[in-house]
Amino acid sequence: MTPVGTEKELADRVLGGWLGRIAGNMLGKPVEQGEVWTRDRIDRYLRRAGALPLTGYLPEPADDSDRLALRPEWRQCVRGRVDGSCRDDDVDYAVLGLHLLETHGFAFSTEQVGELWLLRLPYLQTFTAERAAYRNLAAGLKPPLTATYDNPYQEWIGALIRADVYGWTCPGEPHRAAALARRDAVLSHTGNGVYGAMWAAALISAAFTAPTVRHALDTALTVIPAGSRLARTVRRVASLHDTRMRWEDTLSTVAQETAGLHWIHVVPNAAVLTAGLLYGDGDFTRTVALTVRGGLDTDSNGATAGSVAGVLAGAEAIPAVWKDPLRDTVRSAVFGFDGVAISELAERTVRLTLATLPE
Repeated sequence: MTPVGTEKELADRVLGGWLGRIAGNMLGKPVEQGEVWTRDRIDRYLRRAGALPLTGYLPEPADDSDRLALRPEWRQCVRGRVDGSCRDDDVDYAVLGLHLLETHGFAFSTEQVGELWLLRLPYLQTFTAERAAYRNLAAGLKPPLTATYDNPYQEWIGALIRADVYGWTCPGEPHRAAALARRDAVLSHTGNGVYGAMWAAALISAAFTAPTVRHALDTALTVIPAGSRLARTVRRVASLHDTRMRWEDTLSTVAQETAGLHWIHVVPNAAVLTAGLLYGDGDFTRTVALTVRGGLDTDSNGATAGSVAGVLAGAEAIPAVWKDPLRDTVRSAVFGFDGVAISELAERTVRLTLATLPE
């Protein structure tokens, strides 16, 4: 038996995490530009298209002003046009993390993470902190200098989006998952940027065994410093949710309290993600919809929310409107993985997980 029951049940939950991450990413990708696609503008877009409440991928834009403001990839991401996943770094890093564990095992080093980036990931498919770290690696710098030299993005969301595979392969072991995520994250991030990765890995790990999403969130907070801004912000969202404040008002309150941070900074995005998870309350569609409607780094937040909700629900329980258009296919910039089946990635993840479970 595994921490979540039979091997079949574990496989369903891991596949749910992969499907959820990819579907959530696809949902948020067209509106991924936080200074343009605010929460209010996203909802205006949905109202004009008659798509509130949001129950599937984004609808086609209702007018030219919205169409021109969307990311160029929108045509592959809106309902009726999705035909397999779009390539995106939020999925590339999950693929690369799986390859890292298959290549070097769970004792991998931070230096080995960097080596795989240089071997498998094109430079122009990296962004912000990852691009700075990649450039530093190519110049011969070693961790932790790769994270600190000429890198103004050290506390942005990039390390958090790399954390899922550590949660999927450590079900019910949040502290172990967080330790693995930290070893990866310090290649490119410091401070809250690293804490975000540890928190996300622990959150996904805890989702395998937690009775509710709130229990998973509470468990995830135990792996990061309680006084960190990230932890304080997550607790703040949870406390507002406890007062039965409306989702919209919770986000408005926390947005005022995190004003001044860039829309890709990990702290305000963790607030949006936490709110989506709590107000979604375990329902897959509601969770990813609320998270993406929350704005900021919509595709990254949608991906992590989908991963957590997918693990909680399992692949079988994810509605077909999200799964079927993906056609069990991943597009990826990671060399050797473009066109791989989602089911194959999940099976390989399960094999890694089972290999480390006690007899």
